[in-house]
Amino acid sequence: MSDDYTDEERRILDYLRESVEKGERYFRSKNIADHLGLSSKQVGVRLSELDEKSEDVDIEKWSRSRSTTWRVEPA
Repeated sequence: MSDDYTDEERRILDYLRESVEKGERYFRSKNIADHLGLSSKQVGVRLSELDEKSEDVDIEKWSRSRSTTWRVEPA
């Protein structure tokens, strides 16, 4: 993995990679934040940035109701 990632980005990517390997595809910022001890705002901002930076997973903003749902697929 590149050194271009912050610690928060690495933690989020690791979580997403592991979850995608188990077959999960849809994530809410709040759930990721709760799991990693971050705020949902921190996660949402990072996911938008990681969509551009990550070559491991494809991240797409899927829907927005009470909280944003992200669709994540292996790249």
